[in-house]
Amino acid sequence: MTGTVIAGTNNLFTVECEDDVIRNCTIKGKVIKTDKTFYNPIAPGDVVEMAIDELDDAKGQVTLIHPRKNTFLRYNVKGNCPQLIASNLDYLILVTTPEEPPFRPRFIDRALAQAEHQGITPVIVCNKWDLAQQMQADGRAEDFEVIERRLNIWEDLGYKVLRLSARTGEGMTEFAEILEDKLSAFVGQSGVGKSSLINVMDNNCVLRTGSLSKKYGRGSHTTTKGTLVHLNLNESLTEGVRGRKANIIDTPGIRRFVLDDIKADELALYFREFDQFLGKCKFGANCKHISEPECAVLKAVENGYITQERFDSWMRICEEIRTGSWSD
Repeated sequence: MTGTVIAGTNNLFTVECEDDVIRNCTIKGKVIKTDKTFYNPIAPGDVVEMAIDELDDAKGQVTLIHPRKNTFLRYNVKGNCPQLIASNLDYLILVTTPEEPPFRPRFIDRALAQAEHQGITPVIVCNKWDLAQQMQADGRAEDFEVIERRLNIWEDLGYKVLRLSARTGEGMTEFAEILEDKLSAFVGQSGVGKSSLINVMDNNCVLRTGSLSKKYGRGSHTTTKGTLVHLNLNESLTEGVRGRKANIIDTPGIRRFVLDDIKADELALYFREFDQFLGKCKFGANCKHISEPECAVLKAVENGYITQERFDSWMRICEEIRTGSWSD
């Protein structure tokens, strides 16, 4: 029987089967054969074949994973191996905030690089946009401009960027239009409001939301494992039309997003604005783009084709990959 994985940890997975029964399933023997060891071999969104337990209809065993359209993953430092977050995505929703918790663009840049590597379309969502607007009212124009400039940089690179507020509802109608009839995974640091956004999308879907730690400016982990949720989109977001749906994978908050299977000398391949300049340096593919003469990338930074912010972010992430020391 075919089913879709909706959640799971260790060797126990919840599978929504084609007969509309949700079953708790284990993995049969060495069914999952890959050339890599994963922290978890199956993720929400995976389509699997499973055998129903002969003694208990509510249980089963996964016997096969269907070929994946894509996977989104990160490197799990604790487990010392890659961790699958979601499979078969239409969109990767990268959620950030102007503050509470603080705006951390390098987190987004890392996740964008991983999405480019995996061939997944990202959408950047800046939630709590009412806080950014409050910055202006409070005379913090410089803080606002730093955030707005970074969002504009991503937009200029061709990424979809939304400025939303789960609290006020700003931008939520456009967001619902993007999510409709798609499978999307929400990824972001704790406290950015992933679950709050989902609750606004569907009034009947009540996910726990956490308060923010004032000492550290981080949210509490209210989502403990990735879970696929079927949403009935709020009619107020669909011009009163009933029955519109979206499929969301809500993932636990990530403090540090560590890249998987991307080497430092490969990272430039996944910063899309670098693409037209790679291979055009004096030293060709051997150029490190640091201080070499006649470096096409450095020249592009000097001429404004690559922004200083993104170049600095690329440099920092390269150093993190080389040293294995990742910051927030």
